[in-house]
Amino acid sequence: MHTFRTHTCGQLRAAHVGETVRLSGWVFRKRDHGQLVFIDLRDHYGVSQVVIQPSRDFFSAASNQRVESVITITGKVVKRDPNTINPNMPTGEIEIVVDEYEVQSHAEILPFSVDGDDNVSEEHRLKFRFLDLRREKMQRNIILRSKVINAVRRNMIALGFNEFQTPILTSSSPEGARDYLVPSRVHPGHFYALPQAPQQFKQLLMVSGFDRYFQIAPCFRDEDARADRSPGEFYQLDMEMSYATQDDVFEVVEKMLVSVFKEHSTKKLNAEIFPRITYDDSMLKYGNDKPDLRNPLIIQDVSKIFAESEFKAFKSTVDAGGVVRAMRAPAVSTKPRSFFDKLGEYAQTHGSKGLAYLIWSDEGIKGPIAKFLTPEQLEKIKTQCGAKSGDAVFFVSDKALPAAKIAGYVRTKLGEELDLIEKDIFKFCWIVDFPMFERDEETGGIAFSHNPFSMPQGGMHALDTQDPLTIKAYQYDVICNGIELSSGAVRNHKPEIMYKAFKIAGHPESAVDEKFGGMIRAFKFGAPPHAGIAPGIDRIVMLLAEESNIREIIAFPLNQKAQCLLMGAPATVSEKQLRDVHIRIDPTALAKK
Repeated sequence: MHTFRTHTCGQLRAAHVGETVRLSGWVFRKRDHGQLVFIDLRDHYGVSQVVIQPSRDFFSAASNQRVESVITITGKVVKRDPNTINPNMPTGEIEIVVDEYEVQSHAEILPFSVDGDDNVSEEHRLKFRFLDLRREKMQRNIILRSKVINAVRRNMIALGFNEFQTPILTSSSPEGARDYLVPSRVHPGHFYALPQAPQQFKQLLMVSGFDRYFQIAPCFRDEDARADRSPGEFYQLDMEMSYATQDDVFEVVEKMLVSVFKEHSTKKLNAEIFPRITYDDSMLKYGNDKPDLRNPLIIQDVSKIFAESEFKAFKSTVDAGGVVRAMRAPAVSTKPRSFFDKLGEYAQTHGSKGLAYLIWSDEGIKGPIAKFLTPEQLEKIKTQCGAKSGDAVFFVSDKALPAAKIAGYVRTKLGEELDLIEKDIFKFCWIVDFPMFERDEETGGIAFSHNPFSMPQGGMHALDTQDPLTIKAYQYDVICNGIELSSGAVRNHKPEIMYKAFKIAGHPESAVDEKFGGMIRAFKFGAPPHAGIAPGIDRIVMLLAEESNIREIIAFPLNQKAQCLLMGAPATVSEKQLRDVHIRIDPTALAKK
């Protein structure tokens, strides 16, 4: 017989009755009935009930054993009495009468219970993450993560991709976020950087002659935490394809995601070929470039109507180049005044000066701005927004971008408040045709808006002849239920186009050669057209696990302050370690902390 177990705690069934077995696991629950002690013994695979009789010399020890101690028991499998069968447990038809009992490890008093979802602070959970991970939900989430990664890998290999690894120690690269820097011992004053993404390396693999690459890549960015973004590090399915168009990337990603989501969820998918929405349409209709298509509300542009109206606040905004956005809210005419006031206050927290509205009812049209609009203008608004009796239409007026964002927040709030969000479905879409450049609000100059390595639509001709702010790029995002799973692009593989694009964004050729020397040199020796994308593993698992916080699907995450409470990182290091890498700590920095 094996030293620790012949079976797992989730394995035994009625067919094993009469067998002598050995199990090892944690004391999950304990019930002392005086004449008998019942222990629910738990391991990674499940729970089995074991019974200890008072005649056994280990009865007292078992009675006093703390939960979460690790024990090994040997005994006979017996069938439970019919009235004690537990149909909620896979092992609920049997129990084990214990003949031998051995303690492998005693547990101290627990800082919190691992049985159920007690209201424990996140700080406490992360400090004792090894206990938190014993809980059923966390075990389920982390196993789901493992299975999803396995499914992703299977799908990518089946689609003809090869898995390669790229360096973790590399050079600093201006990719939009702060780098994590690693000082060099052998090169004083020089630093490596942990990769924000394997962007340049995967493009170099295409230049090197490999055709289809992927890896489950760790990425490191010194960013603040959000509910859907872990600070410090995250994992993505990094992929790149040679001789590929945007459509080729879409086909691969759609096949992979559809397969993974169907395998690991019973929810419906809106489509197996995802709808495509241009960036401009997404900003207009949904107020952001990450639309949650489960929300049926659509934002309308009613700027022309208000440009001809007597409502001076909106008319003057439109005359100055701004816009008016409108959105129907169904069946809210009977809502109390507080509903409208609170929605206006909510809009103000996101930068709105206010939130105008009109209400259609059987008694007519009412609202603070109704008197400034003619019957013809009111009818146009009603028709364009699809309003009917019982509905309201809300209005936001500002410059185009802030108006879009405020309307997007209001759309989401209304969808939640009115319970309009579809349940039990994953709604995917592609956002395409992102602007190549944008106006830098601080400097007033031209800057890259998304990914500097993207191919501009129209190539060199567009860069030479178009207003940079009108140039679109072959850039795309895949969105699911309002969460961005990935950004990607057809790459700019021609040195002359790359130099020109960076020049428009204010970077001379020398800066390109310095910052991206390895890649630009490679492109000068024959580079195939290539394209890629990198869906986020963490966010995929978060959606499938139906969790709202990304830390719930990561085994050992950092907290919102980018600290590991379990291991005590970041931490100070010794003076010798600092000397080895030629670094001295500024004492004033420590004083500020």
